Amino acid sequence: MPQISVQEFERLPLRVHSFLADVPLHDVWEVDLPRTRGGIALTDFLRATGGRMFAPTSPVRALMRLRYFVGRCFHWDDDAPSPAGPRQTFADRLTAADREHSLAPAGERDGPFRVVYRFENEQLVELVNRTAHAAASSFLVEMPTSYRFYFAVYVRSVGKLTPLYMALIDPFRKLVVYPSLLRSVRTTWNRTMAGR
Repeated sequence: MPQISVQEFERLPLRVHSFLADVPLHDVWEVDLPRTRGGIALTDFLRATGGRMFAPTSPVRALMRLRYFVGRCFHWDDDAPSPAGPRQTFADRLTAADREHSLAPAGERDGPFRVVYRFENEQLVELVNRTAHAAASSFLVEMPTSYRFYFAVYVRSVGKLTPLYMALIDPFRKLVVYPSLLRSVRTTWNRTMAGR
């Protein structure tokens, strides 16, 4: 699954560009999906999958279990405020129009993430802990002969640990986790959207 340029991603008409303009864009990925019919929105895909577009493989699940084990040992994921102060949420940035148009309430659980907003073809979820404040943007666009699913990761530092933590996990994210998750998006799409 290819990573794409920041420039290509920034040309897309997305709310996230202005919403997280001050947060570093860590990387962007895309996967092309077969066109089974026209007019499929991201929300249609989410509804068809019960909100489970991603299906982690055994190696990815093992890496996640290891990460959460280490996190428990070092209290990275505790709900208590970090030494840097109370945790912030990107949901604090939502405008009244954002909240009105979002199809899911801010703060709703989405696996280990929390929803910031969910529009018809764009979703933003976040994860806040003592290692980083990360956000993942998903976007589905209809192309002439296919659909294209974009997945972008933003990372805001929460302290001195963030750069070291990201450097340590980047090889696993880029070589194992995200390629596997995006392949699973295509598999899930083929299973749930084919013939609908």
